[in-house]
Amino acid sequence: MRFIFKHKEIELLYTERKNAHRYPAEAINGFFKVISIIRNARDERDLIAFRSLNYEALKGNRSHQNSLRLNRQWRLIVERQVDDEGRLLWIIDIEDYH
Repeated sequence: MRFIFKHKEIELLYTERKNAHRYPAEAINGFFKVISIIRNARDERDLIAFRSLNYEALKGNRSHQNSLRLNRQWRLIVERQVDDEGRLLWIIDIEDYH
């Protein structure tokens, strides 16, 4: 599945591991695992099938976003988008949910 990054900071974490010190090692490991799963997924159904990701829609003023579990505490926030090439995930942020 295609994906793009909203913020340069998260993109640099992915491409160069820059600023990895801002997050716990377990969250960083989870981030790279989840990005690998996204990259290999055909579409959202593959993400839903990975029950350990706990792929779910957020609520309230963030109802247009979804989250994927990096570990028990950290989540990857994404938005579904459509462009000329089809569907993709817009990687928004890594957030501490506790």
